[in-house]
Amino acid sequence: MPSFGDPAARVLVLGLAPGAHGSNRTGRMFTGDRSGDILYKVLHQTGFASHPASLSRLDGLTLHDLYITAAAHCAPPGNKPTPEELRNCRPWLERELELLPNLQVIVALGRIAFDAYLDILKSRAVIPSRAPFVFGHDCQYRPAPGHPILIASYHPSQQNTATGKLTEKMLADVFYNARKSLIIR
Repeated sequence: MPSFGDPAARVLVLGLAPGAHGSNRTGRMFTGDRSGDILYKVLHQTGFASHPASLSRLDGLTLHDLYITAAAHCAPPGNKPTPEELRNCRPWLERELELLPNLQVIVALGRIAFDAYLDILKSRAVIPSRAPFVFGHDCQYRPAPGHPILIASYHPSQQNTATGKLTEKMLADVFYNARKSLIIR
């Protein structure tokens, strides 16, 4: 599944993997499933998306100052990638990080995305350990000087939104905080 967004973005949304019944079917990250319904609504509300809904690759939606990718780029069985699948996809994520030179904020949607990004930082000796980075909704970290701020968020999965673990307001707060963290250049 290809990533999507503004190549000059200062904000990166790092998701888990394409949804089997959403993006795997439609060809765009977070499109065609309930996770995308809330995500794009919030991205529009916070000024990162041109429309509040993503219906297909051809719907004209554009992202402003934001790029969306995932820790795994293929739809995993049971919507949970194995460690092997994450390792196989990691070179693509690492390359995307290199190709997005303006990044100032990374929003990790879910614990797996959060851990995948920290694993990259640890392997590059940016951080000595993942221990100080505790996953929690809207927790913010500056891993090292000169590196993007990392904001953790619960994933906008139906499981989280239907139970109230993640509300639209909670997700919007994450993206308002991401916007506040941007340095104007």
